[in-house]
Amino acid sequence: MDTSLLDIGEVARRSGLAPSALRFYEKKGLIGAAGRNGLRRTYHPDVLERLTLITCARSAGLSVAEISRFLVARPSDADLRVRMAAKADGLDEQIGRLTRLRDSLRHAAVCDHEPIVDCPDFKRAIGNVPAPATTPGGNSD
Repeated sequence: MDTSLLDIGEVARRSGLAPSALRFYEKKGLIGAAGRNGLRRTYHPDVLERLTLITCARSAGLSVAEISRFLVARPSDADLRVRMAAKADGLDEQIGRLTRLRDSLRHAAVCDHEPIVDCPDFKRAIGNVPAPATTPGGNSD
């Protein structure tokens, strides 16, 4: 056996994924085993990079089918490129919402307004209301 190969338990430990997830990803063609050591699957160490990509894509909301298509994509696959650009736009929107939520939670952690959710600064941070207009002298109306 090649000593550089990792058994399924080691890949699971290093990737933070359950062995069942590794077997599922293998069944779906996202990763491939290099062979077996007895009854245990073995993998080349570069499978960890692939699993990092898969885990990131899954956490961003991509389906296994989308990831599968992406992993074999060629520059000539215009339809896939359009779908991936749309997915990236959706992620930009999600990042904006999460950023607003993070900012509002940080404000809420130090806010003295009662109740906190009625605080104008909290509402502005979450994106519920626009910032007050300022006059040319820099003062609020």
